[in-house]
Amino acid sequence: MGPASGSALQEPTLVLNKSWVPINTTTVRHALLLVIKGAARFIQPETFEIHDFDSWSALNQDQGAGLRGVRLSLRIPEVIVLTQYNRVPEKSVPFSRRNLCRRDGNRCQYCGAQVNARDMTVDHVVPRSRGGNNSWENCVVACRRCNTRKGNTPLEVTGMSLLRAPRRPEWSPCLSIKRGQRKSSWKRFVAERHWRGGL
Repeated sequence: MGPASGSALQEPTLVLNKSWVPINTTTVRHALLLVIKGAARFIQPETFEIHDFDSWSALNQDQGAGLRGVRLSLRIPEVIVLTQYNRVPEKSVPFSRRNLCRRDGNRCQYCGAQVNARDMTVDHVVPRSRGGNNSWENCVVACRRCNTRKGNTPLEVTGMSLLRAPRRPEWSPCLSIKRGQRKSSWKRFVAERHWRGGL
């Protein structure tokens, strides 16, 4: 493959298990290896057709290939399905400041203002001084103004209210994908709640 293909080999590819449940992402390079070994098949997202390496390369001879070699041109695979693996990895979302921001969409959960990293604070709904803990159910993103206003006071006393009750996220960390890496074709395979939640 030529130099342009080198960067294309690092592009993300969505990985589905045998039941077509999205479980991870990998690089195009690794996706190609999995298909060559017979551990996966390419999926043509527009038609949901499944292809092995030979049928994929034959199919894409005339479709503006993205990977070019001396004897071979291939369309960049965006989705693969595993041939044997049928489980869904059980990964819980680690409780962290970054994941809390992700869950709350970088919005203050009291006033709804968009909060940048510099002005973002973590508020304990039940203050730590009153027995509150660091947990998904007790922590929310808050702007500095709202966090200062609430202070160490129980929520019910402040007259403030939450936009929504804090809870453990439903998305899976195995589908943690930066917005810039998402492929529009993945929407056909990824549940709307994962897509809206930032994957």
